[in-house]
Amino acid sequence: MCMVIFAPLFAIFAFATCGGYSGGLRLSVDCVNKTDSDLSIDIAFAYPFRLHQVTFEVPTCEGKEREKLALTGDFSSSAEFFVTVAVFAFLYSLAATVVYIFFQNKYRENNRGPFIDFIVTVVFSFLWLVGSSAWAKGLSDVKVATDPKEVLLLMSACKQSSNKCMAVHSPVMSSLNTSVVCFHLCLTSQSFVCQSSK
Repeated sequence: MCMVIFAPLFAIFAFATCGGYSGGLRLSVDCVNKTDSDLSIDIAFAYPFRLHQVTFEVPTCEGKEREKLALTGDFSSSAEFFVTVAVFAFLYSLAATVVYIFFQNKYRENNRGPFIDFIVTVVFSFLWLVGSSAWAKGLSDVKVATDPKEVLLLMSACKQSSNKCMAVHSPVMSSLNTSVVCFHLCLTSQSFVCQSSK
């Protein structure tokens, strides 16, 4: 049997930690003229990480005028592919588990059941590998695009040395890191069981 008990759990963690993610950062712009300052600029973002659609307003430090900016990048394709593969892998894991438990005799009647199971698991292993690589790269890009230092570079007020721009709060990415780890664990567990079942 190419399916393992832990595969559904890893899949759940993979799509839950990525698909349910929401985070944010907080910046501060302290203008020479204190009345123009904004010391609490909150920028929130979430799955599927279409960051170019995340807009926020910041002071220009030239009177009460404010400029509207957006984060850079669209990482939705890798994130959505990641979550889709995880969801389908979870559903297949459940279906395969039901077959193993309740239809064991029919599964073992001929080589057709194990062969189909093996082929499907190989396909999923390949998709896990592609999804894992794509999302790992996507996550790396998300981290760069939401790095407060990078976001501060977008602001015209921060290009003037007389103004003080700082990061108050950086986004917490631990759950997204967990999603990549779960992806690799599921791939490893599938590969290991496929090897031992041949």
